[in-house]
Amino acid sequence: MTGLLKGVLTPMVVSLILGPISAQAFDPFKQAGIDQHPDAKIPLSSSFVDETGRDVSLDSLARGRPMLLVPLLHRCPNICGVTLSGLMDAIRSQPYQPGEDFTVVAMSIDPAETPSDAQQSMVELRKRYPNLALKVHALTGSRKAIAAVTQALGYRYAWDPEIGQYAHVAATAVVTPAGHLSHWLYGLAPTPDDLKLALTEAGQGQIGSWANQLLLLCYHYDPTTGQYSPIIWDALRIFAGVTAALLLGWLGLSVMRERRKEVERDG
Repeated sequence: MTGLLKGVLTPMVVSLILGPISAQAFDPFKQAGIDQHPDAKIPLSSSFVDETGRDVSLDSLARGRPMLLVPLLHRCPNICGVTLSGLMDAIRSQPYQPGEDFTVVAMSIDPAETPSDAQQSMVELRKRYPNLALKVHALTGSRKAIAAVTQALGYRYAWDPEIGQYAHVAATAVVTPAGHLSHWLYGLAPTPDDLKLALTEAGQGQIGSWANQLLLLCYHYDPTTGQYSPIIWDALRIFAGVTAALLLGWLGLSVMRERRKEVERDG
């Protein structure tokens, strides 16, 4: 009886010990994230399938325009739908037009997803954005094609066996017409101004008015936050400091001249 209990309890004890260890082994905050790959070349020729079942490449969709590339899950029960909605809100609140000035691609990171999954996610998106969502290309692809793009972008994700889903972060990659990573816009909803500036910069002079190009001179992109911050105030502070230093120097020289004149008169 003792041997039987020992034989039963040993696997139980082992499972009790190893169970928590295996459960703690997966840390989505360590597995998922974005490594900075500034100006990385994206393989635009990689083959994917869109929501209609048509074979496409990123290059054929971009057609020489800047591209907003959103890595996501079409069957995501969590934030992916919110991410696309936030992007749609930002797009409709800035002047550039998807399909004309830039391309929007929602790319699945799960090779098990199908064009039907992509189509269903677009059906849901079009309920909220009936016209705008028609400009979004929803893609699925092979593990190799997905990995080629995400690795170039520095976009990390990992399968979580506990929930049966990929852990990933919400972000939008801004890609130049030549296929280079320009910026990341982090979070569920980029601001319209950040989106406009990112597209202006990624367009490399091909889109945006002279005023929009000039506006870039007054803004600084912070890769750690994925946002543009105005640097005009920093420039004004520097200018004010230089002006104050020059003024003090001029006053100092004026005082010295006056004293020298007084000495010369007294002498």
